[in-house]
Amino acid sequence: MNPADESQSVFEPSWTDAQVMERVTAVANGPLSDAAYRIDHEGHYPLEIMASLGRAGAFGAHLEDSGCRYGLAIDAMRAISRSCGSTGFLTWAHDVCGLYMEQSGNPALTGEMLRAHTLGETFGGTALSNPMKALAGIEKMLLRATKVAGGYRVSGALPWVSHIAPGQYCGAIAAVYRDDGSRSHEIMFMLRCTEDVVLRACPEFSGMEGTSTWGVRLDNLFVGEDDMIADPAKPFIARIRAAFVLLQAGIAVGVAQGSIDSMREVEPLLGHVNSFLHDRPDQLQAEFDELGARVAKLALTPYDGSKDYLLDVLDARTQGAEFALRASQSALMHQGARGYLMSSAPQRRIREAHFVAIVTPAIKHLRWEMDRLSREEMPA
Repeated sequence: MNPADESQSVFEPSWTDAQVMERVTAVANGPLSDAAYRIDHEGHYPLEIMASLGRAGAFGAHLEDSGCRYGLAIDAMRAISRSCGSTGFLTWAHDVCGLYMEQSGNPALTGEMLRAHTLGETFGGTALSNPMKALAGIEKMLLRATKVAGGYRVSGALPWVSHIAPGQYCGAIAAVYRDDGSRSHEIMFMLRCTEDVVLRACPEFSGMEGTSTWGVRLDNLFVGEDDMIADPAKPFIARIRAAFVLLQAGIAVGVAQGSIDSMREVEPLLGHVNSFLHDRPDQLQAEFDELGARVAKLALTPYDGSKDYLLDVLDARTQGAEFALRASQSALMHQGARGYLMSSAPQRRIREAHFVAIVTPAIKHLRWEMDRLSREEMPA
């Protein structure tokens, strides 16, 4: 049976890593690779491919019912990002949303809702770009909440949230304020994109237009107990933040591996002159393998709460972003003029790698956090 055949059964936790990777790779190298240009240049939001990836098992490996196989989840994301960085990012957003649901312990968010999410029957992302920076002391929290009977009322606006659309959902955080205007704590909740939530088109980005990224505005939106992920939010974020960041390594290594592929592609024709370039494919492959081994080791203990472990995760994520930048630039140099065409994979991966470097947590944010942790300081 073809691993990408959509008639196959839904995700089974008993699937081996090899079975999941066979199925996911078939989708990534087939339909996704064929659609990469449309996703990148036309801003196509590939939910039909995401659904196929869900059926292939791409979105469930990191969950506890599947054995908490973070290494497999990262490998699946790598295979997807190798063909299309935008879809790799959607996979990460989808994975962390599933993480929020499972770790919430809220029966309304687990069970059937989590099952449908894991299988790619429903879709949802994450709105934690601003909150992660706000909790680090970099910027202010943009969503405000007040306590009311049965839940909270939330207002505010977020400039960009990915992997959402009408009828979908995402994990979000708001600061809770008392009647006297003082700040109490933070809540994390499932934000459902109903008619009460305003989605506004973002300015056109240089890449990643197929990620369905919107500005979001809430005006006194009621959030009930059924949509509560964590109250208070800070202990929850402290517990999952290493896993949140570590999963992003799958995007970085996938973009980097695709770049190395593009370098090898032109070796028979241009190897004699490309030998004068720095960062040759064998050299980058060796560094890639070393980074992959480091990430795989970290993936064994995603909920290690120690400061040293978090520092290692932040450093590996930084290394991954920097490596993706180097590899994508090297691919363009190795391919020459053909790599400078708008239709070329190296040109697309240049932009994908820049996104990996600036998406939350960006390289500068990661270094900020590592510096703070090294000095054991807390944000104000």
